[in-house]
Amino acid sequence: MTHNSSQSMSFPDEGNRISPNPPRPKRVVIFAYGILAYLMFLVVFSYMAGFLLSFLVPKGINTATPDDMSLGAALALNMGLIALFGFFHSLLARERVKAVLLKVLPQAAERSTYVVQSSLCLALAMWQWQALPGTIWQVDGPLAVVAYAVFGIGTGMVLWSTFLIDHFELFGLRQIWSHLRGAQMPEPEFRTPALYRIVRHPMQLGVIILLFATPHMTWGHMLFAGSMTAYIFVGLYFEERALLRMFGDRYAAYQQAVPMLFPSFTRRLKLASA
Repeated sequence: MTHNSSQSMSFPDEGNRISPNPPRPKRVVIFAYGILAYLMFLVVFSYMAGFLLSFLVPKGINTATPDDMSLGAALALNMGLIALFGFFHSLLARERVKAVLLKVLPQAAERSTYVVQSSLCLALAMWQWQALPGTIWQVDGPLAVVAYAVFGIGTGMVLWSTFLIDHFELFGLRQIWSHLRGAQMPEPEFRTPALYRIVRHPMQLGVIILLFATPHMTWGHMLFAGSMTAYIFVGLYFEERALLRMFGDRYAAYQQAVPMLFPSFTRRLKLASA
């Protein structure tokens, strides 16, 4: 669930062009590290689907809390897990922190390291998550099918959005491949393909959809979905500022023309008639 992903130019390693000169054995090690980071993401993201739906995984979001844990302790643990995820996810996306990390970390491995920490923090949150009692809604039959379908739409939006920009750069694969070949990374460019003409951040919209699309919404699930959604808004605030610094008036015009997360058909009609 990375949040620096709105356009092809908005990744945390933007501006850090990769040196083509390191020895080949080092480049091979970094390449292997990047592949492992990507595989880790795939496993964690796939598990998250089962976790949110409590389906085909050893522990789902509604798996019973141990009898010896109080409601207050479970709530505190859950909030701490979300805070830990948000803290590191945001910290490593900040330019000043990246500048410090790159003093000891190869540029080609920076994005892969971001993917690793995101995957580990999310995996920890799911592993230690404590179910909270109480059902907000629960549906069966056709309505449950609709809920699963909406979940699938959200998941599809997330994956499609990554390929609309550059899936391989987003997850560090293009960086490690360029580094292995001793090639330079291309400069970031401003693009708004397909879904990016409807909302500025379709990937994050897809995440919000899949967080809430469930036939059985408990208070624990709502806490997870609501906290992650709040974090998404915080992350987008900083990302939008970074994009404005990079692209100036061009991105400002894009902000005026396209809503951030939720489609506005009246806005599109006004722009079409202007």
